[in-house]
Amino acid sequence: MVPCTTRPPSARRAEGGCDERFDPLPRRHRRDVRRPAGRAAARQKAEISRNLDEALAWLKQARAKFDAALEAAYGEQARAARLEAGKDFGVVHLNDGPLRVTVDVPKRVSWDQVQLAAIARRIAAAGERVEDYLDVEYSVSESRFNHWPAALRAQFEPARTVKPGKPTFRLTLTSED
Repeated sequence: MVPCTTRPPSARRAEGGCDERFDPLPRRHRRDVRRPAGRAAARQKAEISRNLDEALAWLKQARAKFDAALEAAYGEQARAARLEAGKDFGVVHLNDGPLRVTVDVPKRVSWDQVQLAAIARRIAAAGERVEDYLDVEYSVSESRFNHWPAALRAQFEPARTVKPGKPTFRLTLTSED
């Protein structure tokens, strides 16, 4: 049987419940994570990691299926309500008996960078400040930066800040030879 802590709360309720709250790393195991790993503790950590990966994959798949079902059930009605309201994006509310369904279609805008660059050159040629019209952000590809000559890199280094990303951990058991 799968321990209570590896199943979502709804699954535990359907099976008669559990005294533990949904916590992939229960309090009794937290201290073990910081200790040097014995064979049993290592197996336990690897199992917790695997269970979390499987739970995340299951939740992602379940969310995708549920969203597809909602689209099938309410999508056409939402498009009709949005058309009636005279808008392509935004929030519409639908009623399905006692259920109020709020459907939000956000506006996602993207800009053609080549065209914006041409417009920026025209603005600058007209004597205007480009920053008054466009948000300008400069960046340098890290791989490009690393291949530059040292003299060129030295000019850019004062403008460069390196911050650590979020660490990831992958646990695998070594063989028990």
